[in-house]
Amino acid sequence: MLKTIKRVIIVILGVLLQFGFSIMIRLFFYKYLGIITLFYSVISVLIVLGILKESTRLSNDLPWIILILIFPIFGTILLITLGRNYSKNKLLKNIFEYEKKYSKYLVQDGKLKKEIDDKNVDNINYLINRTNYFVSTNNEITYYNFGEVFYPELLKELKKAEKFIFMEYFIINEGIMWNGILDILKEKAAQGVDVRILYDDMGSMGLLSTNYSKTLAKFGIKCIPFNQLSPFRGIFMNNRDHRKITVIDGIVAFSGGVNLSDEYINVNSKLGIWKDNGIKIVGDAIWNLTVMFLTLWNANVNEDQDITKFKHKFATNGGRNKGYVIPYGVAPLHKDLIGEDVYINMINGAKDYLYIMTPYLIIDTDMVNSLCRAAKRGVDVRIIVPGIPDKKIVYTQTTSFFKVLHDSGVKIYKYTNGFVHSKVFLSDDIRAVVGTINMDYRSLYLHFENGIYMENVTEIKKIAKDFDDTFKDSKELNDQDVKVGFIKSLWQAILRLFAPLF
Repeated sequence: MLKTIKRVIIVILGVLLQFGFSIMIRLFFYKYLGIITLFYSVISVLIVLGILKESTRLSNDLPWIILILIFPIFGTILLITLGRNYSKNKLLKNIFEYEKKYSKYLVQDGKLKKEIDDKNVDNINYLINRTNYFVSTNNEITYYNFGEVFYPELLKELKKAEKFIFMEYFIINEGIMWNGILDILKEKAAQGVDVRILYDDMGSMGLLSTNYSKTLAKFGIKCIPFNQLSPFRGIFMNNRDHRKITVIDGIVAFSGGVNLSDEYINVNSKLGIWKDNGIKIVGDAIWNLTVMFLTLWNANVNEDQDITKFKHKFATNGGRNKGYVIPYGVAPLHKDLIGEDVYINMINGAKDYLYIMTPYLIIDTDMVNSLCRAAKRGVDVRIIVPGIPDKKIVYTQTTSFFKVLHDSGVKIYKYTNGFVHSKVFLSDDIRAVVGTINMDYRSLYLHFENGIYMENVTEIKKIAKDFDDTFKDSKELNDQDVKVGFIKSLWQAILRLFAPLF
């Protein structure tokens, strides 16, 4: 909520600046008002034409177009500070360079690629072709249906660490959960284990002290606050690190929706039962997550000359699951919107059913149309959203999509027990994505995210059971539930205009 308030303040200040500048022009340059107005209009039209020329997702760019046409100065400033402008940001340029540099370490097995080509596994081919990440089969996957189930397993594996621990999280909040982890990290660092923590500075704003990295350094723990806020640029840095990754010795890795804060393990949750998930990987796929972490780490500090020392060589045919697994990263640097494209590919490929859990539902027309078409062709499309929202304004945006989806046959479920934070796609008992990627503008367009795509993995049965159990604790919305009055409908439309800010 604090982040939302800050962004709203920026908007208000920007509007006031726009009006203030307009009044100043009228007071001091009234003789040239016609010329200045014409200049404004020409510049606005040129900027809008530039957006239209480059746009691949027009529904995403439409809010910028409207803002720039109504408020030329404010809209342009907002586009520069919050839009997809990376050319002048040193950190983002470094990340892009390290992604290219480390691509040589992500080598796809040729035989497996031919197998995938022969079977025409479309979504995996998309990920291989459009990202640097590779698919593997030599993995064992474990899915956890709640944070409090995931947490003990995380602690158990952390205690086994002998070489290194890498942890990258959007939120770290001091409390029972983090303190339990920190006690182990202190012990491991004292034993000489290379312990590195990467947390998002905005995500943990108000939860950790501004010098928390120095506090951890006293225990021998290396720590970087990602994209650190500053009075001059920080609040405008809209590209946050929303990933959740733990890698231990290259032997085991964790991901999913769980941040390192008590509510994620249902301790002191103010939103009823906190429905979240975690996932554990043992096997070759861990290397994707390791490189993902080291890309952001070394873009900040350039510490490692040779990252292959962090790669563990797994024995083949060790009784592990032989389904396809490909952890992948999403970044605002990518021309392709990987997170959204993977979801849309799953929607378009579903034949029997498509189940989704998401805390937020703020989607563009491509996603809306894909969901509606799937339902219309007979696919059982179901979306589970929170019964108790964490952000009321954002939830109002979520509800604005209910009617159009419902009218096309998409079934909307509210989790009556509390708040859903899981980000899970499942289709046809065959393929699933578990990760950090919400169905909202920020995750799909602006944040650094990660997902784990799985196909023909036996643990998908457990994911399906989790959906079945969650449906029982949810209410399917009917025609009356999705009806919206005129005033609320107007408010929803206004909020959609400012979707990039939430």
